[in-house]
Amino acid sequence: MLALHRPEQVLSLRHAPSWMLMAFGAGSVNALAFLSTQTFVSHVTGTATRIGLNAGRWFLELEYLAVLLCFIFGAMTSVLAIDGRYYRGKRPYYSAPLVLVVGLLILVALLGWMGAFGKFGGEVERPEEFEMLYLLSFAMGLQNAAVATSTGMAVRTTHLTGTATDMGISLATMLFARGEVRQKAARSAGVRGGKLLAFTLGGVLMLPLAGRLGFLSFLVPAVTVALGTLLSLVQVSSASDRAAEEASS
Repeated sequence: MLALHRPEQVLSLRHAPSWMLMAFGAGSVNALAFLSTQTFVSHVTGTATRIGLNAGRWFLELEYLAVLLCFIFGAMTSVLAIDGRYYRGKRPYYSAPLVLVVGLLILVALLGWMGAFGKFGGEVERPEEFEMLYLLSFAMGLQNAAVATSTGMAVRTTHLTGTATDMGISLATMLFARGEVRQKAARSAGVRGGKLLAFTLGGVLMLPLAGRLGFLSFLVPAVTVALGTLLSLVQVSSASDRAAEEASS
C-alpha cells in the first residue's frame, strides 16, 4: 500500500487538523442521512444490521445491501486511483477520490434542494431516497479508503470504532511507557480524541442547521472535506511530485 505521509507525519500537528475536518464532515453526513431517512451511511455497521432486521422483506434487504456495496465500491475506487495507478507505473491520484467526495456531497445538496429525493425527514420509503443513500455511502467509502491509503492505514475518518479502540490502546500505553514511546502514544490519543470530538460536533451542528436548510446542509461537510484535502493531500501531493521531478533531473 502506497502511503503519502510518513508514519511520523500522520499524527503531527501539521496534518491532524485535516483528519479532524474530514471526521467532522463524515459526522455531518451521517447525521444528515439519519435526519433525512433514519439511516446511517458513514459506516457499514448500521447498514448490515438493517439488512438483518429486514430479513424476509426482499425489497428492503436488497436496497440496504446495495447501500453497503456502494461503500465497498467507493473504497475500491479510491484504491484504484491511488495504489492501482502506482502499480501501473503512473502518478497516484491521492486527492482525486476526495475531490469526488466533495462533488457528490454538492450534488446531493442540489438534487435534494430541487426535490429529487422527496421531502427532508422521515424514514426511507421510496426508491429516490435510497438513491441518495447510494451516493452518500459511495462517498463515505471513497473518503475512508483515500485517507486510510494515504496514511498507511493509520487514519480512518468515517467511523469511530477503530478510532475509539486506538485511543484506548494509546491511553493505556501512556500509563506504562516512557520517553519517545509515551510521547507517540500521547500524540495518537490526542488525534484520536480530536477525531471523536469532531465527528460528534458534526452531528451537533447538523441538528439545528438541517431544520433551516434541509438538503442544502450537505454543503457544510463538502466544505470541510475540501479544506482537509487542500491542507494535507493536494499540497503535499504537489510537493512530492516536485521533489520526485527534481530528484530525477
